[in-house]
Amino acid sequence: MTVDRIPPHPARRRGRQPDEIHDIVGIGYGPSNLALAIALSESEAGRSVRARFVERQETFGWHRGMLLPRTTMQVSFLKDLATQRNARSEYSFVNYLTERGRLNEFINHQTFFPTRHEFHDYLEWAAARVDADVSYGTSVVDVDVVDDHFVVTVEGRDAGVLRTRNLVVANGLQARLPNDVQPSRRVFHNHQLLSRLRELPEPTRGRWAVIGAGQSAAEVVEYLHTTYPDAEVHAIFGKYGYSPSDDSPYANRIFDPAAVDDFHGAGPEVRARLMSYHRATNYSAVDLPLIEELYAREYAERVSGRRRLFVRGASRALDIVERGDGVDLRVRHDTSGRVENLRCDAVVCATGFAQMEVGDALGGLADRIVRDPSGPRVGRDYRLELCGDLPGAIYLQGGTEHSHGISASLLSNTAVRAGEIARSLVAGIEQGGAGWEGDERAAARPPRIAAGA
Repeated sequence: MTVDRIPPHPARRRGRQPDEIHDIVGIGYGPSNLALAIALSESEAGRSVRARFVERQETFGWHRGMLLPRTTMQVSFLKDLATQRNARSEYSFVNYLTERGRLNEFINHQTFFPTRHEFHDYLEWAAARVDADVSYGTSVVDVDVVDDHFVVTVEGRDAGVLRTRNLVVANGLQARLPNDVQPSRRVFHNHQLLSRLRELPEPTRGRWAVIGAGQSAAEVVEYLHTTYPDAEVHAIFGKYGYSPSDDSPYANRIFDPAAVDDFHGAGPEVRARLMSYHRATNYSAVDLPLIEELYAREYAERVSGRRRLFVRGASRALDIVERGDGVDLRVRHDTSGRVENLRCDAVVCATGFAQMEVGDALGGLADRIVRDPSGPRVGRDYRLELCGDLPGAIYLQGGTEHSHGISASLLSNTAVRAGEIARSLVAGIEQGGAGWEGDERAAARPPRIAAGA
């Protein structure tokens, strides 16, 4: 996609001071902390906040390895970086379309779900537009407390030490591989798909394997089957077949901002039950049209007698070993016990992500996290509870599914969550970075932050 780029705003970079104490340091700069930067920029109080973000990627990007053709978003374009918090925001997807000159064409398209390519372009557009101080190519290696502030040690392009009163941790999800599987040149997670395929030599075996039963797995199967018209594609998963995702209106209420209130206020048993009821809205579930497309392709091949697509349900991979110019894969069909050996060009593990372990981002403060059986203890305003006297607050953007519900790691609630965190941060800063301990407001839903507030 060819687009016009908006140069990053230089103002905050010019004013950097080595010993400056920031109001906020954000760890990670994906959609979540980008939405936070936008929320602060649209608040009168937030615009005076001294914020700095660090991002280990060299440039802004969001799951680039899965920007496959023909793939669309699974959330409405209205669940962008700003609209649900501020419908008049200049950072809305609708304003992006207007500035790109495609608003009328998008309306005529009659869809709520833009392509993943277009939504990624929207995110890049917003990242370039907002006045935010971001250190790309920079990673956090330690966090500690000195006197009245946090000290964040970073390495990379802007190596050094950052000082801050507050932290916002948004270091994303971690790719999860099957047990005992080691990543290699030909065995990799699906989020690296496009880059890894570019690095592989031309297929010699004419066979690919994809492990996983969710939306990403099915998209990878479709992409490989289309891109390599002479190759076999083997889809391997434990279910008998792909399960359709539940995107019905009532089920989608689990992603509403009000559902976060309900979930956070519920007891552990109710939370676990709600997660069990609604897993099909997000986990190991596939959009029904894609299921139907894959089934139609497999059936047509049965009719023609030339099989290339093999959907191996009720199956699992026993061994995955890279050898020479291929991967040896043993597949067991669990109901019959039959084991088959496959020699593949590559094995793609579309096996999901694990929520971030916040302790990995907090270095020396990791042992001060207050934990419940389900995970770190997190307030309604996404503030992490820690032991001892601290100079300010630490907020989590992600890693809060156990406390805030299924939308915690998804785009569905990004705009509202960012507004709530911005409001809580500003309130804490106005109190001198303290005063949160024991404050009854910490348990209440933070007011939403709006333009000009």
